[in-house]
Amino acid sequence: MGNLDKKIKYILISGGVISGIGKGIFASSLGLLLKTIGLRVTAIKIDPYMNIDAGTMSPFEHGEVFVLNDGGEVDLDLGNYERFLDITLTKDNNITTGKIYQEVINKERKGEYLGKTVQVVPHITDAMQNWIERVASIPVDESGEKPDVCIIELGGTVGDIESAPFIEAMRQFQFRVGSENFALGHVALVPIIGPVGEQKTKPTQATVRELRALGLSPDLIACRCSQKLEVEVQNKISMFCHVGIEQVISVRDVSSTYHVPLLLKEQGVLDFLINRLKLDKILISKTQVEKGENLLKQWTKLTEDHDRFLHPVVIVLVGKYTNLQDSYLSVKKSLEHSGLNCERKIDLKWVEASYLEAEYEKENPEKYRESWENLRSANGILVPGGFGFRGTEGKIAAAKFARENKVPYLGICLGLQVAVIEFARNVCGLEAANSEEFDKNAKHQVVINMPEISTTHLGGTMRLGLRPTIFQDGTESWSKIRKCYESAELISGDDHHVSERHRHRYEVNPKYVQTLEEKGLHFVGRDTTGNRMEIMELKGHPFYVATQYHPEYLSRPLKPSPPFHGFVVASAERKSVVKSKSKTNGISHISN
Repeated sequence: MGNLDKKIKYILISGGVISGIGKGIFASSLGLLLKTIGLRVTAIKIDPYMNIDAGTMSPFEHGEVFVLNDGGEVDLDLGNYERFLDITLTKDNNITTGKIYQEVINKERKGEYLGKTVQVVPHITDAMQNWIERVASIPVDESGEKPDVCIIELGGTVGDIESAPFIEAMRQFQFRVGSENFALGHVALVPIIGPVGEQKTKPTQATVRELRALGLSPDLIACRCSQKLEVEVQNKISMFCHVGIEQVISVRDVSSTYHVPLLLKEQGVLDFLINRLKLDKILISKTQVEKGENLLKQWTKLTEDHDRFLHPVVIVLVGKYTNLQDSYLSVKKSLEHSGLNCERKIDLKWVEASYLEAEYEKENPEKYRESWENLRSANGILVPGGFGFRGTEGKIAAAKFARENKVPYLGICLGLQVAVIEFARNVCGLEAANSEEFDKNAKHQVVINMPEISTTHLGGTMRLGLRPTIFQDGTESWSKIRKCYESAELISGDDHHVSERHRHRYEVNPKYVQTLEEKGLHFVGRDTTGNRMEIMELKGHPFYVATQYHPEYLSRPLKPSPPFHGFVVASAERKSVVKSKSKTNGISHISN
């Protein structure tokens, strides 16, 4: 493809009408399409809020906090980018208003503006543009080479006060990099109103008009609608929004987000971007072209398989943020990845942990019984991470149920800690066992705050980022989780380690490890010092595994996470579910 063009191409994705309209999936899908022709793609997410990062935000506020290799706590859309594009981003790929203002204020305090009045324009807007250009050049794959294209997603909705400086920065940026190196895709809503199901274009017209008034004209208008856009509607949007008919893209509801890239390709989006940004002038190696072609074949097969697999495997997720399922987005996606690999359809049931607690039976007996019935129906039980005391006794009850009834169990972070507490109480006889996080006066603090972590500052003070976990000697012959990692060829070095991402403050107390292991709960993976317990596994159980780290952050559609894959395989192998009342606690037991 022609001569080498060293300039990075930028594609900005904005949104209008409502938030949560699907900008992240649209951006990720465009990036994937560009990778299918051999281009190297990176991504940046702009969040207009004042927080420095997402680390201290409640899951109910903004969904899950996604963690990167470098320990960055970022918006969940960066997880979408990494999963779709199979790249490794840095914390600087997530720009917030807080980060930009902090940088500018620090420079002002150091006197770097030479006594000038520091203003939003040009100082804030310049800082935004400089940040984007710097981060866009950072390699994101194993090649170590500079990306060809940078996808930039502007969070929020056009017209929001808080995003105004970023809109102005991007208005300037289009001239800074040149029209051949800058394209804009705008995602807007086309609602269906009334009994006849009329598709209404006025919201899209209004948001595009507002965008154009701010100095940005869209090259693509992605119209979100529950149904395929009618031709008349596309023509109307084309006419009133000053774009060609081929620039109006119908992004209808589909059975899975994995279908979106192919949906866009069918409508000529890739061809349009190649022409608009002169992508055919970028020199692409034969190896990269072949990789891209192979990616397209694999992704096409993945979407076909997603609709073909009908055999369900029932996974019950016991969490404390289940009212907002985006709180566990990466966990949900990791289950999907493993289900696709195992040719199984994941039937995910959500159980609020506090509903499983004995005290809740008095408050709402119907919801209590329903929650336990859901748990009893499980082929596999998953307890994800979380913070705080609320719901922990319910999670402990779920871990006990899985252990006693031989139900496959996967615990993540807090899911490991509650399993340890349960085992300490009911197998080791340490009835007062608890976590220091939940009871600072507990007689047996089997989970404690480890020394390197601050208990007074919350932001960025946890054990964060990619760290090695070493499999212990003697686990080669029996450890199921070790075999999962071996099958995925992810164990490295003479020390037999795997690298996974962490986000936690509390860990298993080393003083109790010997007692726990003597009773059968083995810590098959530990950190490089041997003092931090990373992987827990119960011998003699179909699959009872928990990790202190978060394996969901590295799962990919075409490369599922080994702990999740092993868990789904074990869950899928469970046959008929037989219920019988226990004489001791009234909880149904399940047998194969």
